[in-house]
This record gives sequence, C-alpha cells and structure tokens, in this order.
Amino acid sequence: MHFVNQTFNYDHPWSHVVIGMWHKYPNPKCSHVISVDVVDRSVDPKTGLIRTERILGCKQKAPIWIVKLFGGSEDAFVREISFIDPKTQNATIISENLSLSQFATGLEQIQYSPVSSHQTMFRQTAEIQARMALWRSAADGLERWLAQRFEQNAQLGKTAFTDVLRQLWEERHMQGATAA
Repeated sequence: MHFVNQTFNYDHPWSHVVIGMWHKYPNPKCSHVISVDVVDRSVDPKTGLIRTERILGCKQKAPIWIVKLFGGSEDAFVREISFIDPKTQNATIISENLSLSQFATGLEQIQYSPVSSHQTMFRQTAEIQARMALWRSAADGLERWLAQRFEQNAQLGKTAFTDVLRQLWEERHMQGATAA
C-alpha cells in the first residue's frame, strides 16, 4: 500500500475556493480529465449540507505492461463525492477509481478549510493499493506507478486550480471596477 499526503494554503477565501472547485475542469493543464458528469446533487434542508456526486472520465497513458497484464484501455473513470458545509466552512471531496478496481484501488480525500479570511488550507490524502496477493512484485510495481502518476496529476491539479482561482479573482475585480 502506498500513501500520498500534501497540505498547502491557497491565498483565497474559502468561499472563493469552493466556487473554484466547480470551474476546475475542463482545464488545459489537466488534459487527462476529458469529461465531468454530475450524477446527483442535493441540499439537506436541515443542515444546509450540499452533496454532489460526479463521474470524471480520464485518459491515462498506462505503461504497456499494465495494459497487457490487466487488459482494458487508457480510459478510466473516477467517482467523486463532495460535501460542502457552508455553516462550518468545510468542504470535503472523496474520490475513488471505478476502472480496474478489481486490480487496484485508489481512495483520495481532499479537504478545504479556512485558515483566515483570505487563506484556505488544502489537505489531500490518498491511499493506493494493488489487489493481487499472488504477484507481490507486480503489485508493488503497479502501486509505485499508480502513486507516481497520482503525484504527477496532483501537481498538475494544484497548478491548474491555482490558475482557475486567479482567473476567477481577476474577473471578480474587473466586474467590481466596471460597476464602480
């Protein structure tokens, strides 16, 4: 099993970061994400908690040995469920792979919480596990590749999301300037 963890702060208020979550894709810096479909969205009338379930379609450049060993293609799908609590100002996103989950699982959790009125903490954890007890060396290789790929995509995601937040912030300031 491999774990990936990272924490950093965005220089944007929590509300801005949460709005930015819905504008992250499509994004040229995250070109591996090719589709995003909202499956369900609901608001709990008692708590105000917003729950959204989405399916992300991805294209991954898998090594030939993985495709030969497990079959399939470079197409992959991820289930993402987000919970946004406006009262406590917490946003949590839980993602899991749907494709080839009988061979390997990836479970990711992201949390956004305010640090101050103009800064939001991003905390990401991922657990990656191959599910092949008989071929431990192949499982270790697969886990290493998946963890490495996850870290590469996480870095792309951070850069892409920073751009989205910057663009939204600039648009907001431009709208405020034209209204004045």
